[in-house]
Amino acid sequence: MTNLFDLKNKKILITGGTGVLGTAWSRYLAQEGARIIILGINQAEGDALVQQIKSERGYASFYICDVTKESSLAKVATEVSQSHQHIDVLINAAGGNKKGATITPDQSIFDSDLDALKAILDLNYIGTYLAIKTFLPLFKDKKGSIINISSMSAARPLTRVMGYSSAKAAIDNLTQWLAVEFAQKYGEGLRVNALAPGFFLTTQNRELLTQADGSYTERGEQIIANTPMGRFGTPEELLGAMHYLCSEASKFVTGTIMAIDGGFGAYSGV
Repeated sequence: MTNLFDLKNKKILITGGTGVLGTAWSRYLAQEGARIIILGINQAEGDALVQQIKSERGYASFYICDVTKESSLAKVATEVSQSHQHIDVLINAAGGNKKGATITPDQSIFDSDLDALKAILDLNYIGTYLAIKTFLPLFKDKKGSIINISSMSAARPLTRVMGYSSAKAAIDNLTQWLAVEFAQKYGEGLRVNALAPGFFLTTQNRELLTQADGSYTERGEQIIANTPMGRFGTPEELLGAMHYLCSEASKFVTGTIMAIDGGFGAYSGV
């Protein structure tokens, strides 16, 4: 029988590929035989990641790209088309949060910053939308997999992260809308899904969730108390779900928001 999970020689493009999660996905998928096309905004980080993947006997290339700018994406799309001809998978991993789009316990909405809010919407939502729009022609015969990145804060808005929650809620809607749109316009070959990670310690949230000595902050303790597995996740625990959505094993799966959250979304607090 055919190995439904085989990724050998699949061409996988990852925006935000040098971030904590993007790096884990890039390395793992390359080790599984995929040809990784990494997009990011820092040349040194991109070059270092490519060299690391090559040292692990994988294949990777890197392109500087700002996913919030259509002209930057269009330039990269031309270069990728010339070098790789087509892609099989698009992972929209570019995203993040920003001070000013958050409201701390001692603040109110009057302290929020419109420019910061727009920046978060641009990075998380517009960056995903533009990447899909730009790289769609690179899917041969409109067949392949598009994987967006949602969050636990999309379906159940979390305190503080107003802008991020709004942007990720929009990602859920876009994922499901495009799943229907592409199936009806192009047939069954092009599927669109999203991963919704629970709480994983990253560079962005480490100071928010842990103290300098590694103990949890008050917010970190709240999260752990509402996560039945009683801990934060590790980037490696997202690899299986990502592999599945990249592979032919998920060929009848589209429009799903797949939670990897240690039970956080299922827990009512009682």
